[in-house]
Amino acid sequence: MENIYNIAKFAHVLGFAFMSIPLFNLIVVNERALMGPSFNYETDRYFENIIKRGAVRCYVFQFTVFISGLIIVVIGPGISAMITNWVLATKTIILFSLMGLLSYVHFSLQPKIEELLSSFDSNNEPPENFASMLAPFRIKRKKLATLCLFLVITAIILGLQTYIRHDPLVTIGLILLAAIFSYRANKSLIRFGWF
Repeated sequence: MENIYNIAKFAHVLGFAFMSIPLFNLIVVNERALMGPSFNYETDRYFENIIKRGAVRCYVFQFTVFISGLIIVVIGPGISAMITNWVLATKTIILFSLMGLLSYVHFSLQPKIEELLSSFDSNNEPPENFASMLAPFRIKRKKLATLCLFLVITAIILGLQTYIRHDPLVTIGLILLAAIFSYRANKSLIRFGWF
């Protein structure tokens, strides 16, 4: 049982690390912005493919986190800990929120973008205002990616405290830093990582 528990802990941490897809999607979107506001079919199709295909990967990592977390709780403190331990309860709520946000983007926003893009190909010229037609969906998706990034970092901060708590001021400070970093990732290329 101990080996299963340790493997589940490893898979859980690794799954959360790989759920950093929102960060990389924000980087991709900000890189695209450097090319200017005009629409270029090949460039925009390439970037949309990267973002669209990331959703399936993220579902796999979320499922990994869910199953490994369930194994950790069942083998460890027991299922009741998900109610009695506020950190586990909060992490569970965050995970389900992330799943819901990803589903909204993948099944609602992304199909609207794909529908607009499928109305022509690289041989056809899009209407002049095509970039502005895409903008509302892309802006909303970018805001949701920022929120997802913040939630992933917050879950990691809480995960470090599942059984041993940090000083509440440290936790609040780290969550504040997560919010600042997420906002910064939304607004800039974060060329030098944290800076």
